[in-house]
Amino acid sequence: MKEKNLSPKKKKILKEVKRYSFMVLGCLSYAASLGVFLIPNQIVGGGVSGAASLIQIITNLPAGIFIVLINAPILIFGFKLMGWKFILRCFITTAVLGLCTELWDYLAVITKLNQITTNPLLAALYGGILQGIGIGFFIKYETSSGGTELLGRLTHHVLPFGSIATHVAIFDGIVVIVGAFVLKNPENVLHALILIFVSAKVSDLIVMGLSKAKMCYVITTKAEEVSDYLISHSPRGVTLIQGEGMYSKQPKGVLLTCVKSHQIESLKSMVKQLDEGAFVIVCDANEVYGKGFNRIK
Repeated sequence: MKEKNLSPKKKKILKEVKRYSFMVLGCLSYAASLGVFLIPNQIVGGGVSGAASLIQIITNLPAGIFIVLINAPILIFGFKLMGWKFILRCFITTAVLGLCTELWDYLAVITKLNQITTNPLLAALYGGILQGIGIGFFIKYETSSGGTELLGRLTHHVLPFGSIATHVAIFDGIVVIVGAFVLKNPENVLHALILIFVSAKVSDLIVMGLSKAKMCYVITTKAEEVSDYLISHSPRGVTLIQGEGMYSKQPKGVLLTCVKSHQIESLKSMVKQLDEGAFVIVCDANEVYGKGFNRIK
């Protein structure tokens, strides 16, 4: 049975099942990055997981337990600001992430997966890929483990300087620098930067997908001819915005359309043939919904 034929109640249940299924997958992927690559190679990334990893590296106490213990007070303080539903989701995700971290730590030891590589660069690279998959699932399916992201929201609420991202970056930076200092390994900062960069790119890929398009503005005095050609040679829609050249004081049409990346060259060639004086602006469009692209969910 197709999802659109389901009752609202069943749709809601299906949505929650999907949400928590991908949350578990995200936790497994994130935990694998810690147990298989980062902790065995003594790489301390940012956030609560980075702090928990540092504790395990120097004390051999389980990182999974400390992920829960460090997050607990953050979630308690965040209750009033974020509401009980969000905090409950965070608590569930944190508990599952802690459990998955312990599971991977155990499996990595008995199967010797933690010996896949002793090269810290490779460990940071593949650890970043796995963390990025986990974070991407958390973002896409609206779950969160709290951590420095929630802590940044709380501190920004009390001390509203900069942005929330600035506060999060400060906390993550502190964890990375403390890790480098405690382990007496300045290279940890460089490895952590690789980890964070790769993780961010992979999570963006998970959230945005591969189907990036290009948004095009065509400013032309021959709006009718250009739009007719676009409509007849492409399934994309075209929107006309009436404009005026502020230098020439002449009326101009501003055509707005979205095309696939591989269609850009043919669009530019066509516009040049119809109006050599046209002004074309091409921008990246990370998410496009509607006819010819993704269906709005």
